Amino acid sequence: MANYQNNTERHPLKPFLPKGARILILGSFPPKIERWSMEWFYPNWINDMWRIVGYIFFADKRYFEVKADRSFNKNRIIDFCTNRGIALYDTASEIRRLKDNASDKFLEIVVPTNICQLLSDIIDCKAVITTGQKAAEEVAKQFCCPIPQVGEFIEVTVLNRTIRFWRMPSTSRAYPLSIEKKAEFYHRMFLSEAILER
Repeated sequence: MANYQNNTERHPLKPFLPKGARILILGSFPPKIERWSMEWFYPNWINDMWRIVGYIFFADKRYFEVKADRSFNKNRIIDFCTNRGIALYDTASEIRRLKDNASDKFLEIVVPTNICQLLSDIIDCKAVITTGQKAAEEVAKQFCCPIPQVGEFIEVTVLNRTIRFWRMPSTSRAYPLSIEKKAEFYHRMFLSEAILER
């Protein structure tokens, strides 16, 4: 059996920081590449991020799916995020997997992402949204603040501007809530940040 604890992985993607981005969504780290269904964020076919977004914005959980290929439509997602002002990255730039899976529980952050640097590149961004416990823990550590309750935010001062730090439920199916229940949390956040119109 391989000794995963001796190996580290660098993040395989560059931050997605479209001009005019108003929110920054941060996960922990992508799954191993063999589990990807596309070369983009939240690439695992059994991760429900893009189904939740489809459900909220288009009333269709399958809006971003390419079902015949068991993948997601990367170009459609990029266009959507660009138009809505959504930036994406992860809280770890290099990790060590303590087990051969994608569980946050078994991820050790070796090199954290410099979140302030990301925010300095997207000057219109007013909110950081974390999609799970490990991401929330890392943001709280860098911002020197408490972790919000799931579905809630706290305000922090970063780079001389007020940033709302939201903690959302994980979009992994390991987190025991239905897509519809998770969507209620995300719907409230997208409304509050004016990414979704009332």
